[in-house]
Amino acid sequence: MLKRRFGRTGLEMPVFTCGGMRYQHSWQDEEVVPDDNQQNLEATVRRALECGINHIETARGYGSSEYQLGRLLPRLPREELIVQTKVTPDGDGAKFRSTFDRSMSLLHLDHVDLLSLHGINNMELLENSLTPGGPLAAAREIQKEGRARFIGFSTHAGCDTILAAIETGEFDYVNLHWYWVNQSNARALEAARHHDMGVFIISPNDKGGKLYQPPEKLSRLCAPLSPMTFNNLWCLRHPEIHTLSVGAARPTDFDEHLRSLELLDQADTLVPEIEHRLAAEMESVLNQDWCRNWDTGLPRWQDTPGEIHIWEILRLWNYAKALDMVEFGKMRYNLLGRAEHWFPGENAAEIPDLRVALAGSPFRERIPTVLRQAHELLFDQPVERLSKA
Repeated sequence: MLKRRFGRTGLEMPVFTCGGMRYQHSWQDEEVVPDDNQQNLEATVRRALECGINHIETARGYGSSEYQLGRLLPRLPREELIVQTKVTPDGDGAKFRSTFDRSMSLLHLDHVDLLSLHGINNMELLENSLTPGGPLAAAREIQKEGRARFIGFSTHAGCDTILAAIETGEFDYVNLHWYWVNQSNARALEAARHHDMGVFIISPNDKGGKLYQPPEKLSRLCAPLSPMTFNNLWCLRHPEIHTLSVGAARPTDFDEHLRSLELLDQADTLVPEIEHRLAAEMESVLNQDWCRNWDTGLPRWQDTPGEIHIWEILRLWNYAKALDMVEFGKMRYNLLGRAEHWFPGENAAEIPDLRVALAGSPFRERIPTVLRQAHELLFDQPVERLSKA
């Protein structure tokens, strides 16, 4: 397994992580688990280890994941594992410590290698994390006690919030979103590199385009690679990316990712060719000027009447319209208004007067029409986010 230095932690991190968000039995905090599910989880983790994927990542908010891992981890060689869990910073330091203690009792470990403040998704949560006696202070106490080796944060925030968190210099690593269909956090990656932070990419297969069920058109344009392999290589071409999360639901879910590594030495040839092909198709369908400037002058969702998340809706519409990524668009679009700070903003069910908000956009006249088209194409029914933490 290819490994990369995980920033200033110095950990040798496998370029794929065994993420613990899909193989657990329940999103509820249950301790009664069917035998077949527990056996599948254990087989999945053991398969990861066989492949050299020794980074096991979970969270207090992942339902029964920690409990189920805790039934297996004591039977594995602890010195060979990199274990990460995550605790939300939505209370004071005492709450953070209490939640972490619960995680440790479930995992049956005396320490974790990586402890994340889970979901620094806006400036309020960042400020709360940094307050004296708050979650970060509690995490530092835990670190001094030897119960966590390194402290980082995970985030679904906009780039400005991520940059603010990175620039504090308080965190050793970051879990964030960045892949071909969403490159908006490029500045955060550069800042993380400058601070020598470890960089973990969240959900490149699911939120990176629902690539385990790609539309035929996307598959055709990515040939000879699969869309999943293309995205893996696209990310791993960048040395500042250290690991991609594989949210495996079964042992075979690692197979295609492992095949990606066999092509990594060809990535500098294969990836640009496919990128060019995808961009050409999008410009053919959507218009070159739109493709290159659609996000110019867009307001933040907080500053938009009705809190419509225009940037996100247009992004999803672009890929759905040009590359047939409709199911991916629906998966994300129908979370708007339902996922709190994890995926903020509203959909385009009702479009108020946007003339002032769109004054800086070269497409101010066109965008309301596109928003209506996006709603017609992508709206199915509102869905709840699986994990609330």
